Amino acid sequence: MRDTIKGIHHITSLAKDAAATDGFFTRVLGLRRVKKTVNFDAPDVYHLYYADRVGRPGTVMTYFPFPNIAARGRGAGEVRTVVFSVPVGSLAFWEKHLAANTVSGVRRASTFGEERLFFQGINDDDFALAEVAGDEREPWHGAGIPAKHAIRGFHCATMTLRDVAPTRALLEMMGFSVSGEENGAVRMRHAGGNGADIVELETSSGGAPARQGAGSVHHIAFAVENAEAQLSVREALVGEGYSVTPVIDRDYFLSIYFRSPGGVLFEIATNEPGFARDEDIDNLGAALKLPRQHAHLQEHLENHLPPLDG
Repeated sequence: MRDTIKGIHHITSLAKDAAATDGFFTRVLGLRRVKKTVNFDAPDVYHLYYADRVGRPGTVMTYFPFPNIAARGRGAGEVRTVVFSVPVGSLAFWEKHLAANTVSGVRRASTFGEERLFFQGINDDDFALAEVAGDEREPWHGAGIPAKHAIRGFHCATMTLRDVAPTRALLEMMGFSVSGEENGAVRMRHAGGNGADIVELETSSGGAPARQGAGSVHHIAFAVENAEAQLSVREALVGEGYSVTPVIDRDYFLSIYFRSPGGVLFEIATNEPGFARDEDIDNLGAALKLPRQHAHLQEHLENHLPPLDG
């Protein structure tokens, strides 16, 4: 399994307002909406995907917007901060751009020797931009953000846990190794990953457990190449005593899920088949695409889901 995981595939969070979330990601952060579909288990709720031009694994942020969702409660047992990669020298641009768009919580800090710009998302999410040298991933060019400053994809995710040791051991089994420690936090990197190959573990031993709500990360997904690789990972996890779901077809990837020792929901997702399986690349994210079991709801959902720009 150590060589099978390739880094982060996608990260899925909870939101309150679909249109506001869509505008924040497409117009403020400059990512592309690559899929407009619905929650498999609650088809009256969108599942929205934002990424680079084609939705490459390691670039994909997704949202379930529930209009009546409560506010989140930060605490132990969650992915606290999602960190995006931008080129070195880009933070000055982003500082002005976020201020011009009245984004809250903007502050600079150095973490593991990297300059980062922290800010709050439209749902009270915790985000940061990190200046990363040598990230050659091609950004999305369609949102008016200069290409020389545009987001390349995920850089890392920070988890806040009561005890980092069991999750550290799990990540080591998944091919991550410790690459640094700072102020009690442990940085783990997957060598030869997909660019989104760092997880940072922070200890919060005395605080309350996290409570999911708007702005919470629902789950973090790790990438494997294909179904065969996914089954080998599943077999290894089950062999270690994890309770892993059967394979679930999510149309754009195959998924398995399990709860990590620190309480964070992990997914293992395939890179195949990708987001162009039901739309051509030039029109990704334009039309409402439904899972097969909900196809009969197409007209109803198009009339009742909140409209999105673009």
